[in-house]
Amino acid sequence: MEPETRNLVIILGPTGVGKSRTAVGLAPTFGGEIINGDSIQVYRGFDIGTDKPSAEDRRGVPHHLIDTVEPDVQFTAADFVREALRAAAEIIGRGGVPLVVGGTGLYLKALVDGLFPGPARDPALRAGLEAEAREKGLDVLFRKLEEIDPAYARKVRSRDRIRIIRALEVYRLTGRPLSGHFPETRSPTGGFNVIKIGLRLERDSLYRRIEERVERMFARGLVDEVRGLLRDGLSRDAPPFRALGYRHVLKYLDGGFSLEEAKALTKLDTRHYAKRQETWFKKMSGVVWFSPDDGRGLEQHLQKQLK
Repeated sequence: MEPETRNLVIILGPTGVGKSRTAVGLAPTFGGEIINGDSIQVYRGFDIGTDKPSAEDRRGVPHHLIDTVEPDVQFTAADFVREALRAAAEIIGRGGVPLVVGGTGLYLKALVDGLFPGPARDPALRAGLEAEAREKGLDVLFRKLEEIDPAYARKVRSRDRIRIIRALEVYRLTGRPLSGHFPETRSPTGGFNVIKIGLRLERDSLYRRIEERVERMFARGLVDEVRGLLRDGLSRDAPPFRALGYRHVLKYLDGGFSLEEAKALTKLDTRHYAKRQETWFKKMSGVVWFSPDDGRGLEQHLQKQLK
């Protein structure tokens, strides 16, 4: 007997391109259910700044990995892979098609290519590294990374606190640089028929959508959302507060700049982020690209690729 085919569709692309809308439009045709692949939409309470799918969309198409994590918890790529595979198995078990939808490149790469089988996080060691970063500056830790793992240091930005600390943590726990673990990586989706669909727009059109989306977020009450989270006792150091928009609103509330400056910087940083996402996804193999407005072409492609 041949093994059962397990389809897994991944819809990726830069922020603001229309991934969620496209997925919601495609899902009913194929019995699809959506697995969120955005690193901030998993957090409860962070709604407006993440542009979460509407309640109406979620009623029409089942969504997974949205509002599942408390905002004071660090949700990692490994956590995402584990939960996404669990959700995919449940969807396939119901006879449906899992659609992983998002733009967090690290999450999607981990799902397709795997994560190295390195050690689990060590809270005490990590706390020590965090303290060292605060006392001596992140530059000191980055220089250490350059000494022990120059190959990985070239891949990360000098201000990427999370990855710098993780790399140093792995080295101290194993005595091996992080890049030395990469060859041991195994794909967790090796048994799936993985279909990768990329969405893209002309740069001017994408940037216009980004600017409209930021204006909409602020008009819907992003500032009040942040005020409410702080009023409920959430620490300003909570992981999702590092996301685009939220960190600018925090600075506005601290008097660091005006509301218009917060908007302008959110737009600028989001455009820069979208450009980095496009660069990341261009390096991903097997992606077939479409305009988000080409609904017929997307449907025909999926019909051919699903097994």
